[in-house]
Formats: sequence, structure tokens, C-alpha cells
Amino acid sequence: MKNIKLTVFFQIVLIIIMGQLLGCTVKAIHREGQPLEETIGPVRAVIEHGDWLVIRGTTGPDNFIGSVTNMPFSHSSIYDAENDQVIESDRQGVHVTPLTDYLSHAARIWVIKPMWATPETRPLAVELARSFVGRPYDFTGLIGLGLPDSYYCSEVAMSAWKPFMAKTKKSNPIPLVISPGRLHHWGRVVYDSMEIGLGKVPESLSN
Repeated sequence: MKNIKLTVFFQIVLIIIMGQLLGCTVKAIHREGQPLEETIGPVRAVIEHGDWLVIRGTTGPDNFIGSVTNMPFSHSSIYDAENDQVIESDRQGVHVTPLTDYLSHAARIWVIKPMWATPETRPLAVELARSFVGRPYDFTGLIGLGLPDSYYCSEVAMSAWKPFMAKTKKSNPIPLVISPGRLHHWGRVVYDSMEIGLGKVPESLSN
């Protein structure tokens, strides 16, 4: 019995360590070369209520995860246009952050429009995301276990749109675990701060 308890204890410790290492548990820091005044305009030109904001953090763990997983992003959130803030989950749990603060911590930015987004569904998705605020961070979700009423970053983004996923094609199933860099499989990237260039948004995206 003692050995079983020790095994369970070490499994829990391992889960926590893995959760701390994974991108969306890490608070990113500002990196020179991505000034907020050059990113905020292009983002505001295309972002809408309920869109996803996916970023790459700049800490050591962010860079490590990006390298070993070959993924360029480490964190995600859903945009609340009415309050000009994002709803995100990190070690603090699910909380809100002003858009400008969120972007100032980004080395690279994606704006993604979820495939289920319409004028009718957007406010409903954001309202659901708001209901998650105050819930704890899901340290076990990123390895497929999941804690009830807890959310990791991509889990917040996807769960807000869950009521509208019934028509998702079987050829594009939604897996149990979704990393931030894979959210584009269920949406359309309309802004990439690297590929489009800072301060530059094609006219087709800004209309």
C-alpha cells in the first residue's frame, strides 16, 4: 500500500512539473524588436469578438517547448472585444488581461478566426468564456487527463466554442489535447506578426 501511495505521489509531482514546463503555464516577457506600438494596430485591424490570440512567449521554458515540439507558439486566449481584453488561463487560473498587456508579452502573434464564428455565435462564445473566469488552471489537461472545471490555455479557447462544434467534419476531429500552435486547424489565421510583417496588414484582411 505504501508503494502504491508513493507511486501516485510521484505521478502527481510529474504532472505538475510537466504542466509548469508547458508553454501556457509560463508568463512571457517582452522581447526587444516586437514593440507594442507596431503590433497593436495590425491586430486591432482584424481581430473580432471571440477570435483567438495565439502567441509565442520568450522565457527559457517557452523556447525549450517550442524547440522540442517544433511548434512556434506557447500560449493562447480568446478575445473579449466589449472589454478590450483577453480571457486566458495560466498558473493564476482563468483570468482576464487587457489586450495591450497581453500583446506586450508576445514575441510572435497569430489572430485566428474560429471556424464556427458568426455574428450570432461570437457573443455566445465569449459569454461562455467569461463564465470560466476564476476557475483553476488544468495542470493535467495538457497530458490528456484533465481536471473537472479546470482549464489550460487552449482549453479555454476551444471550450468557449464547444456548443457550436456539432457540425465539425469527421475528417477534422478535435483531439483530447490541443496545444496553442494547433488552434489554426479549427480556424483561419488572419494575422501573423512574422509572415505578414509588423505594422503591415494586407488590404484583404483589414476590410
